[in-house]
Amino acid sequence: MKILIILILACIIASLGSALFYLLRSQPGSPRTVRALTARIALSIGLFLLLAAGMRLGWLQPHATLAPDHADAGAPHDVTGDNPHRQRITQP
Repeated sequence: MKILIILILACIIASLGSALFYLLRSQPGSPRTVRALTARIALSIGLFLLLAAGMRLGWLQPHATLAPDHADAGAPHDVTGDNPHRQRITQP
């Protein structure tokens, strides 16, 4: 799955590069640039749908943003209220 994602990303970049090439080298009014950009958009939407389906079906698993030994070090994503390092703001 990861190799497929990397290949699609490479195709997106190649399509963007070919659109730039056609923009600089083609005759005015040539549809080649539009076709290359349309292919890039289609690949981007397809990649987004593939990532969404992969997350939904369990093919892709998100990973933690912090190492397990740093998980209790007052990370900003701690929303449980169990963080002893965070100051409580009280209003009068």
